[in-house]
Amino acid sequence: MVVTAHRINQIFLNLKSAVQRLLFPMDPSLSHLQLLALTILITFATTFLKGLLGSHLFMKSKKQEVPLPPGPKPWPLIGNFPQLLANRPTFRWINKLMKEMNTEIACIRLGNVHVIPVTCPTIAREFLRKQDATFASRPKTITTSLVTRGYLTTTLVPSGEQWKKMKRIYSNELLSSTMHQQLQHKTLQEANKLVFYIYNKCKNNVNDNVALLNMRHVTQHYCCNVIKKLSFSRTHFGEGGKDGGPGLEEEEHIDAVFTLLKYIYDFSITDYVPGLRLLDFVHERNVKKAMQKVNKYHDPIIEQRIKEWSDGSKIDKEDFLDILISLKDSNNNPLMTAEEIKAQCTVSS
Repeated sequence: MVVTAHRINQIFLNLKSAVQRLLFPMDPSLSHLQLLALTILITFATTFLKGLLGSHLFMKSKKQEVPLPPGPKPWPLIGNFPQLLANRPTFRWINKLMKEMNTEIACIRLGNVHVIPVTCPTIAREFLRKQDATFASRPKTITTSLVTRGYLTTTLVPSGEQWKKMKRIYSNELLSSTMHQQLQHKTLQEANKLVFYIYNKCKNNVNDNVALLNMRHVTQHYCCNVIKKLSFSRTHFGEGGKDGGPGLEEEEHIDAVFTLLKYIYDFSITDYVPGLRLLDFVHERNVKKAMQKVNKYHDPIIEQRIKEWSDGSKIDKEDFLDILISLKDSNNNPLMTAEEIKAQCTVSS
């Protein structure tokens, strides 16, 4: 028997009332502020427990139609998190566990999520080929939700109508051979700038006929510059460096971009136990701060360009942003909203 959401609400409301009667049964010594504070505390505690326990304890059916693969015995609520955290690296622990259990497919429960590792090529083909439509969707996480502005983009989003729409736009409009030929000169310009920048750095940093250059830093900015050139027809958000390299604005932008890349699909316990979201605030806070920095540079450019296309002051398609803004549906209305355009530019950067 599955307990409905309405029944869960009744249980916690009754629990809340009972605790209130137990703690302060018409005690005249309690002030209104104390009464209010205790009520808020109890409400928070019951709401937290509801989010933590509800989906696991109350929505679980006693009868499972299909048995799950074998796996280690999970703890209540948290699943196999203690074993996972105590055995690092995780992939070696999983491989050792499956060898000890003599199985080629296993089930490891993390919170409310079942993780299914597979070591058999035949079973893997079943996942990736025969059942690909079932398993092709991407998981929902806090980071991907923030980066895609609520799953509005092509990448990082679950399979569905929005994903199909954005994939069709991306493959037909942005990645076509015609568009590649039209914008190829922009990538060549950035390649020339890269050579010029490396030459200047080497010439100015020569010591005993040896020049030191951080190629990781150079290649990161080159890749980001190519994307900015294709998306916004610009390399710098500000004046740039005197030697042709990045300025302060570009340094801040690329740091934010690589922060987002770091946290995408990075481990966060709240992706498995949503009730602990208030306790795992560092992960979400860092992603939001990085998104604010990226939006600080992207949004003004996008909003200005949308305004130019709306008032007719711009009619030529010079980059990806122009293409996305100019797309029309069958009723000659904009095919993409401003939020979709901003989200796509973020994940493309």
